Amino acid sequence: MEIVYWSIISILFIIGFVGLVYPIIPSVLFLLAGYILYGVFFSFEHFSLFFWLIQSFFIILLFVADYIANMIGVQKYGGSKAGVWGSTIGLLVGPFIIPFLGILIGPFIGAVAAELLVNKRDFKNSLKIGFGSVIGFISSVITKAVIQTLMIVYFLLVVF
Repeated sequence: MEIVYWSIISILFIIGFVGLVYPIIPSVLFLLAGYILYGVFFSFEHFSLFFWLIQSFFIILLFVADYIANMIGVQKYGGSKAGVWGSTIGLLVGPFIIPFLGILIGPFIGAVAAELLVNKRDFKNSLKIGFGSVIGFISSVITKAVIQTLMIVYFLLVVF
């Protein structure tokens, strides 16, 4: 039965990583569900207050990394808050319109559209800002993947 339990926990962790490229999937909730199921299946005894404080710190880092990477990516290429918002909206809508590629095209189009419509930028600068939004997204995914990996490694160190 232990194999089944670990398989379920592993699947939840994998879904958490899928959430890195499909932001509609709440990655953090799947990681937390894996921890809670471990407690239900095995024992909560390993999860001290310190464990939850460290995991909470990582969760805060995930949200901060996501916001900052997107903001820096757009602003480094001359974008404004409108570009950041457009990129974020494109990130959420893109995968529904164009599965898989929408995750990259959505933020790009969102940032370009926002800069063109809100800030009346020329097309060339708007394209550059859209490129920055894609760079920001990719940076965010890499950073969050590292943080989520650290969360799971810490979990495994605690339970073994």
